[in-house]
Amino acid sequence: MSADAGYGYGRSATFVLVLYILLVIILAAGFWI
Repeated sequence: MSADAGYGYGRSATFVLVLYILLVIILAAGFWI
């Protein structure tokens, strides 16, 4: 698995995953508050 082969996809996928996790945390925090 080379570093440059999935660079673009891996980068965007990680970015989307981070955004999704942040969204879930924000929603959970808003729900509990």
